[in-house]
Amino acid sequence: MQTRRLGASGLQVSEIALGSWLTMGSAVDLASSAKLVERAFDLGVNFFDTADVYAGGGAEEVLGQALRTVPRPQVVLATKCFFPMSRHANDRGLSRKHLFESVEASLRRMGTDYLDLHQCHRADPSTPIEETVRAYEDLIRQGKLLYWGVSEWPAPAIAEACQIADARNAYRPVSNQPQYSIMRRQIEAEVLPVSIAHGIGQVVFSPLAQGALTGKYSQGARPAESRATDEGSNQWMGAYLEPEALARVDALRPLAKQLDISMAQLALAWCLRDPSVSAVITGATRLEQLEDNCRASGLRLPAEVLARIDEVFPGPGA
Repeated sequence: MQTRRLGASGLQVSEIALGSWLTMGSAVDLASSAKLVERAFDLGVNFFDTADVYAGGGAEEVLGQALRTVPRPQVVLATKCFFPMSRHANDRGLSRKHLFESVEASLRRMGTDYLDLHQCHRADPSTPIEETVRAYEDLIRQGKLLYWGVSEWPAPAIAEACQIADARNAYRPVSNQPQYSIMRRQIEAEVLPVSIAHGIGQVVFSPLAQGALTGKYSQGARPAESRATDEGSNQWMGAYLEPEALARVDALRPLAKQLDISMAQLALAWCLRDPSVSAVITGATRLEQLEDNCRASGLRLPAEVLARIDEVFPGPGA
């Protein structure tokens, strides 16, 4: 397993991160989660990502318990907040009040004294960015957080957060967690250039396009126990499962076969081709999935393969 710097910070994270969205605390029980975490750590994964809203706090609890056998200094533990955790008006967003209370709740659920990375799960138009930046500055100075980042923020908001931090001699965000894959390349237009200019590393989610890029839904197939057949988690998959999109995914099969790698490894290595991508977050319900994904670390795709992928799934403006 290879590591990369998280943006311009000195923090080293594994190229493959293990996430918990739609898995830990919901589709994957504690015993299975513990086995996944242990195996991931054995394979060199040091980066584990979750969020307070996943399974209503259940994912943080399960991940925290699963990590108890792993030396705390050897892992990078990341979580997020923004989405409502209750009906209370202040139990959501990126206000100073909610950030402080959300961090405390996450620390309790995961059973740790500090978080390596805390991320704004979305931008909050109802809270001044300066308030959010100042809150993170205080949380870091208190030792509850080491770094902070954002997720799915538009380019102008990322730039503004960095400018405000610089003006106050405060800590900048070090990361952005966007959706990014061969099938979803929108961040290449504005978010990536702004992030690179400000030293923001990308920690991308859904690099396998909800599993579509593994090829398991080829020609309309819906394997039993797959995410596509689970009404509780397939609501984000619609566009990925369109026949035209799946036909284009099938056009990538010869490339994976040529390189003697899996479709999943091809998709993950494609994301990691960009040095501004610090890590790709993968989810897994089985050890075989985790092991296959981890083999993507260190893979370098030939120029002709990258060119063919661009032909099948052009980037923005192409």
